[in-house]
Amino acid sequence: MTDAAGSISGMAKIRNYFLTGVVVCAPLAITVYIAWSFIGWVDSWVKPYIPARYSPDTYLPFVIPGFGLIVALVLTTLIGFLTANFIGRAIVSFGEHLLDRMPLVRGLYRALKQLFETALSNKNEMFRTVGMVEYPRKGVWSIVFVANEKQTEINEKLDKDDDPLIAVFMPCTPNPTTGFLMYVPKSDVVLLDMSIEDGAKLIVSAGLVAPPQKKKMTAANGQPIEGMIANPTVAGIAQPARSSRTASSRPKR
Repeated sequence: MTDAAGSISGMAKIRNYFLTGVVVCAPLAITVYIAWSFIGWVDSWVKPYIPARYSPDTYLPFVIPGFGLIVALVLTTLIGFLTANFIGRAIVSFGEHLLDRMPLVRGLYRALKQLFETALSNKNEMFRTVGMVEYPRKGVWSIVFVANEKQTEINEKLDKDDDPLIAVFMPCTPNPTTGFLMYVPKSDVVLLDMSIEDGAKLIVSAGLVAPPQKKKMTAANGQPIEGMIANPTVAGIAQPARSSRTASSRPKR
């Protein structure tokens, strides 16, 4: 019996070691695979347009991965620098004027441009918090990303007194980039303390990776304490902290 129990305990340890190795190696391997695939994808698009005399692959006996990505980053930065001056803006305006004459392309270009401008430039217009709404029926809750409140035509026609409509985006699992845009009354949204990143992790993992709950300290009256906790004040003057030494520990005179 002792040998059998020892054998079972040894197998359990080996299994735990294996699972620990999977937990450590799997995220690292997947991250390296995605990064390597992205570098190879960019190289396959950029390298064919690089003249052979400027490509290091022409002079070296091996291929340098990521050279196309570096060239793409440098060119993108250079285009952004040139666009910041008058001549660059004139060229971009001329190109946009040509795209406006194309019936199908202009709609796609405007949507993509507005999306990237919102995501990269206007940080105050992005999602600001995570919330929950009852969907698809009462008693069933779904996670949503709450956008900033804006007065639009939808609000002018559908808003109720003291309960405006707000735009929320309900992402799908496991791909949070797809989902549904809904306008719901502000009173129907339960706001959460978790960040947008934590909410995205919760959605991608299908509820397996939940952020830790942030417990708020409360005062004697039950109100939550915001900001840093300091010594109580009297008439706006902070009281010094009391000495931690007891009477018996103080030197005798």
